[in-house]
Amino acid sequence: MPKSRPPTEPDLDDSADPEDAREAQLVSPVIRGLRLLRFIAEGGATANLSEVGRRIDVNRVTVMRLLDTLEHEGMVERLPQGGHQVGFNFLKLASRVLATNDLTSFAGRVLARLSASLQLSAYLAVRDGGHALYLLRQMPAASLVSNIQVGSRVAAHLTTPGRMLIAELPPETLRELLGPDPLPTVTGQSPATHARLADILASDRERGCAWSFSAYEPGIDSCAAPVRGADGDVIAAISVAGPQQCFEADGTLRERVEKEVRQAARDLSGLMGYRSAATPR
Repeated sequence: MPKSRPPTEPDLDDSADPEDAREAQLVSPVIRGLRLLRFIAEGGATANLSEVGRRIDVNRVTVMRLLDTLEHEGMVERLPQGGHQVGFNFLKLASRVLATNDLTSFAGRVLARLSASLQLSAYLAVRDGGHALYLLRQMPAASLVSNIQVGSRVAAHLTTPGRMLIAELPPETLRELLGPDPLPTVTGQSPATHARLADILASDRERGCAWSFSAYEPGIDSCAAPVRGADGDVIAAISVAGPQQCFEADGTLRERVEKEVRQAARDLSGLMGYRSAATPR
């Protein structure tokens, strides 16, 4: 009698998309529950279950079951006037995470993701008087192209994160921090007067980010965006820097850099407790 073959794993298609394979392992009910929890945490109303279902792409009955499950686990609570809010167990869990993290630990994760996505160096800087102090740096696999290292302290008006750190300060404060004209310069693009700096900062504020094209280090382009604290004040800046030739070779890179740097700054601001006017508390 022939021996029976042991059970084997199903054949894998070598041509299968790894992303499709990963998504096949995801647990749909968990995804739906997290969508609902995120919806409630961001201020979404749950009075109309059909509307909630439309917003998170599930049916009304599923919304009801998800709410019952999340309520059972203390992740959401019913409001006396109807609807739901995040529950006490959710708040305890969030507080434990926040209690063990600070600006730099949160920023480390944000910078790592940003650097990996763009394959550029990513930095976190804070203001130290009239200077930008670089606290963190994440590097891609490419060789080092920038002289800015962790611990570097650079006059704020000379670099993109520095400009973001001082962009909202009043003129009199800027004069106290930076000193009188002429301001120190490193290249021909460096603002040498407060009047010129004011024009640059006004443009930065309007755009929501700062750009430099070989303005601090020759051959290095940089983009930065502000990080805000819970009170809305700028507490830090995120920036990326890379070789000018990379930007010239890829016509889409500048657009992607600006989009992702601004999003990274918003993400870190949210982790630090900031809520914009467009974001429900």
